[in-house]
Parts: sequence; C-alpha cells; structure tokens
Amino acid sequence: MIKALNNATMKKIICLSLFLLFANIMFAQNEQALYESILSKITPPSIPEKTVGITRYGAKGDGIKDCKPAFDKAMKAALKSKGGLHIVVPAGVYFIKGPIHFVSNVCLDLTEGAELKFSDNPVDYLPVVSTSWEGTFVSNYSPFIYGYEVENVSIIGKGKIDGNAQKTFGTWRSNQEKDVERTRYVNHNNVPFAERSFGEGHYLRPQLIQFYKSKNILLEGVFITNSPFWCIHLLKSENITCRKLKYDAKLVNNDGIDPEYSKNILIEDIDFNNGDDNVAIKAGRDNEGRATATPSENIIIRNCRFKGLHGVVLGSEMSSGIQNVFVRDCSFAGYCKRGIYFKTNPDRGGFIRHIYINNVEFDNVEDLFFITSAYARTETNQFNVTDICDVYVNGLKCKKASNAGLVIQGYPKNIVHDIHFKNVEVQEAKIGVSFTNAERIEMSNVTIGGIVGAPSTVSDKDKIFEKK
Repeated sequence: MIKALNNATMKKIICLSLFLLFANIMFAQNEQALYESILSKITPPSIPEKTVGITRYGAKGDGIKDCKPAFDKAMKAALKSKGGLHIVVPAGVYFIKGPIHFVSNVCLDLTEGAELKFSDNPVDYLPVVSTSWEGTFVSNYSPFIYGYEVENVSIIGKGKIDGNAQKTFGTWRSNQEKDVERTRYVNHNNVPFAERSFGEGHYLRPQLIQFYKSKNILLEGVFITNSPFWCIHLLKSENITCRKLKYDAKLVNNDGIDPEYSKNILIEDIDFNNGDDNVAIKAGRDNEGRATATPSENIIIRNCRFKGLHGVVLGSEMSSGIQNVFVRDCSFAGYCKRGIYFKTNPDRGGFIRHIYINNVEFDNVEDLFFITSAYARTETNQFNVTDICDVYVNGLKCKKASNAGLVIQGYPKNIVHDIHFKNVEVQEAKIGVSFTNAERIEMSNVTIGGIVGAPSTVSDKDKIFEKK
C-alpha cells in the first residue's frame, strides 16, 4: 500500500514538473513572439535622395550669424521638393535664434564637427505652440526642434545639438510652482485648450526635441547637451527609432527620452548621461490621461548604457496606461540612483502591465528595482489607483544597493500583483526585500547580500551542548 501510494505521488510530481516545464517553454516562446512582433512594426524612414547643404540657404558656421532663417528656408524647400530633402550641415558652429520646425520628408544630417547652438533668449521661442507639459496639454514656448504632424523625418550624424539653456531656462525651476499648479488645475477641471496658454511671463520650460502626432522617425548618432527640459519628447507618435545617441545633459529635468501616448519604439545602443531619468515612459496625467485613453506601448530598450538619476522609469504621468515594454541586454556607464523604477499614485489610474526585464546590470545604486503606488500625490480626493501586474524580471544585477534591492509598495485598494523575479543578484544591500500590499510575487534564484555556502559543522566553539 505504501509502495503504491509512493508511486502515485511520484507520478503526480513528474506530471507537475512536466507541466511547469511546458508552461515555462510556452511563456518564453510567447514573450519572444511578442518581442519580434513589436520589432517587425518599427522601420526607420528612408533618407531622401536629393541632398543640399545648409550653407546654400545662407547658413554660416561661425557661431555668430543667426542661422534660423537658413533652416526655415531649407524646410520650405523640402516642402516643394518631390521626395523631400537630405539637408547636410557641415562642420562649424551654427547659432540658431529660435526653433527649427520640421516638415515631412526631411533628413537633417549633422556631420562630424557640426554643432547646432540655440539661443538662450526665451522670447526667441515664441509664439507658443501646441505641446504638453508633464502630462497636460498646453500651449507653451516652442521646443527647440519641433515637428507637428510630420512623417518620414530623421536627425542623424556625429554632430552636436546644444540647447545652451544654462543661464535662462535652466534656472527656471524655482519659479515654476504657480504655473505647475495651473497645469494641474486645467487638467483636473477639463479647462478648454484655448484657455491653457503659457509662454511669455510663465516658467514652463520647453523640451529640446519634440515630435507630436508624428510617425516614421529616426534619431541616430548625435550628441545632446544643455537641454532646457526633457531632451527628447515623443508625444502621440509612432514608429520611432532612437539609436547610438550620446548625452551629456545634466541640467534640471534633463530626461533622455520620454515616449508619451506613443507606440512602436526602438531605443538601442545609447550612451546616457542625464541629470534625470535616462528613459521615462509616460502616458498622460490624471483626468486628462484617462480620458485620452492612448497607452504607451510596444517599446523596446536594448543594448544601452545607463548613467544619471534613474535608468528606466515607468511613470509617473501614465494615466492612459503602459504595456508591452522590453528592457534587454543593458548595462551601466556610471552611477544611477535607481535602476528600474515604476512610479504612480492614487491620482493616476491606468495600468502598468506586460513588462519584461532581461539581462540588465547596474553598478552601485540606491535601489535596484522599485515599484511605488505612492509617488508625489497631489491630494485631489480622488482614488484612481493604478493596476500594476505581470512584470517579468529574468537577469537583473547590481554590485551594491545602498538602500534596497527589491521594493514593491502597493496600494491597499489595488494591490500590486503577479511580479516574477528570476536570476536576480545583488552583491550588497542595506535592505534586501521590502514588499507591502503585494501578492503573488514569485522569486527564483534570487540572491541579495551574497551567496551562502555549505552550513558549518558543529565544533568545540559551539556552546549549545554545554552541560550546566
């Protein structure tokens, strides 16, 4: 009887093991199929055949002459040219007194030694344009490079884009509180867009590069520095490739790349060095974000080097939801405060789901992996708690976490759930694991604070057997 029971038990164990093996294989296949499906939707635009030099339109790379009229003329010429224009900027410093507004079918090619140096006078970025500021649609100073409802555009080359914002826009954060409060008010009270004008007399900093309601975009190779605010803002746009960019952007809120309400994006082989988040995936804020109902989705971040405040961030403006995000085969170029950071609060709503972290490594961090549902709440007396679930981590490492290795802070009304950690290694940590308001958290092959070897044997030094 005992033998028969043991055989039956063994059969159950074998069946369960085979089922789990099969389930893991199927999950891996489904994950890879989703990854490949996203990649298949991302195709960089072709470069227009007709090539012209920016000097043809009167630009001079002496760092003195205002070259904005030349860039404006080049964009008008591209509109008239069948198939658009490949605009080449030769070596030199090109002072630009105001924004460059893109048209469709343009490749702006900054050759090695070419530098676009923008004016630091805020008046030069008027009149205001339709844009978004921290998740709320507004009219504001024009982004320095701006494309609205354009397609098939590229910025490529080994040249530099210098926002030159240190002395003006870069100092505005201390003055922005009243305007930030107003953006929150118009968001929460459904104020008509016509009554959301900022600009002169206000202190909302513009982005360096923004593409809005645009598609088929390539940003490749250029060096970015001294941005007035976020460096690259991809707003309600799709089919975007960001590749081989380099940053030294350490002014206030110099996020590297911020996709918002956008989809089908490849971010690869980038050297980050930012005064804020390296990549921050967003999807609108609070009431307006939930009403827009356009999630940021299908985003792949791979083979990047992180350095700055945080490596990859989801939120905090994400009320339309974030889904289908892959972070693969990334490492560090220096210190990051946090490695992977999900941040939301009970004002946001929306969801974060189907997130895949594979083979990502950091050096020294404050926190390696952090999910919080209590980030910077503005106390609207509304409860729109974010659903955070189905996060899969397989291969995440750091040398030291000065605060914590793995943190989940759910919200009592909507617990964070179904988070999977596999092959996680934190060599040293003040706090290893801190999970609150979290359930169905799976950990496999997780080591924090080192690996424990074989247990020691009893020796004469052990006192537990001493006779009293």
